[in-house]
Amino acid sequence: MIKKLIRRILGTKQKNGDTSKAVVLTAKEHRIDPKLVSANAVRVTSTLQQAGFKAFLVGGAVRDLLLGVKPKDFDIATNATPEQVKRLFRRAFIIGKRFQIVHVMFGQDLLEVTTFRGTSTDAAPKDEHGRVLRDNTFGEQHEDALRRDFTINAMYYDPATQTVLDYHGGMADIRNKTLRIIGVPEARYREDPVRMLRVVRFAAKLNFVIDPATSAPIRVMAPLINNVPAARVFDEMLKLLMSGSALACLQQLRKEGLHHGLLPLLDVVLEQPLGEKFVRLALASTDERVKQGKPVSPGFLFASLLWHQVLEKWKAYQAAGEYPIPALHLAADDVLNTQTDKLALQRKIASDMRDIWAMQPRFERRIGKSPYKLLEHLRMRAGYDFLLLRCASGEIDSEIGIWWTAFMEADGPGREALLAKKPSSTAEAAPAKKRPRRRRSRSAGGSAGGTAKTE
Repeated sequence: MIKKLIRRILGTKQKNGDTSKAVVLTAKEHRIDPKLVSANAVRVTSTLQQAGFKAFLVGGAVRDLLLGVKPKDFDIATNATPEQVKRLFRRAFIIGKRFQIVHVMFGQDLLEVTTFRGTSTDAAPKDEHGRVLRDNTFGEQHEDALRRDFTINAMYYDPATQTVLDYHGGMADIRNKTLRIIGVPEARYREDPVRMLRVVRFAAKLNFVIDPATSAPIRVMAPLINNVPAARVFDEMLKLLMSGSALACLQQLRKEGLHHGLLPLLDVVLEQPLGEKFVRLALASTDERVKQGKPVSPGFLFASLLWHQVLEKWKAYQAAGEYPIPALHLAADDVLNTQTDKLALQRKIASDMRDIWAMQPRFERRIGKSPYKLLEHLRMRAGYDFLLLRCASGEIDSEIGIWWTAFMEADGPGREALLAKKPSSTAEAAPAKKRPRRRRSRSAGGSAGGTAKTE
């Protein structure tokens, strides 16, 4: 009796290794607070159950509930097919090619409903590296649990009975703060290489230790990430960097050998004192905003990560005789084109990055009407925050950041007084002499320098 109770509390699997039967944990054993569960998630599970189907909260939502954290998203698993789920809800949409899921909408609240997945078959389409391309095989709940990635994400919670079903010892791993993949790690990573990035994200976010067997193959299999569609890699990188533990995630990426190819040249930046300090400050700032529940701009985040690559190329173009503003645009083009090959940066994010970078030289012009015009820029706040990072890292004189802080907080007369002060930089005191433009032949009109935008 005592052994049975201990097994149930720890969520340990049966001694015979039978994963077709779950350990059932009661409310007193798992201690999930029902108040942390979304009312809409309860509505979806109860609707499915009233229609005669099984329905449970699953995955990260259950993991967070067990950790006493209110989940941001609630996923539901059921034995109803996508078509059956769609018929039960007014605003439900079937999406997905690799595996069909249903999005159920309640106002702005989106819940993801998946049908229990069956055991993967050899008939499922795969690429030449073994990555599963499409698999809509449905199955039983214990098969679905086997298909989940990590033990801590393979538990099911029924809000109606307030019980948790644990098939793979997830409760024990939560209590031991261990991240362990289900099945043979090499095979699971080959099926979906993105799981290697998820290992890093969860370990860093939860402050869990990666199980040695789970970690061992990652460094060797890391190149498989290159075979994943860029859009999926970008989505996972965005989750990783906006997890609230971005700095820890980046450190873990490097430790596991997963950083190569994701953010090219980032290693070089992190080996430079100013570059490393700038990136660490940017990530720490992002983590703090996430923890405070404040919005985080992906454009600002990626602009920060790639800034010192832009800075290096900007200096090189100017040394080659290009004017400062066109040189900055050329440098931005080079860096963004390099990243596009690896990460599917959305057009909006790339545009925000360009705006933030392009604003930086304008902060140095603190005379006349220039500061007032800059205040009207749509990305002014982001550009200003970026400027403060540059000051804090030691890249530029902190006096510039102090001046702009005072200018933004001052009233009309106060701003005029700041403008009346003699700029500390001689470059600002008088406009730089214009160099004669280099004459270009018509055949060279299509070159990068000839087509660069100017402010």
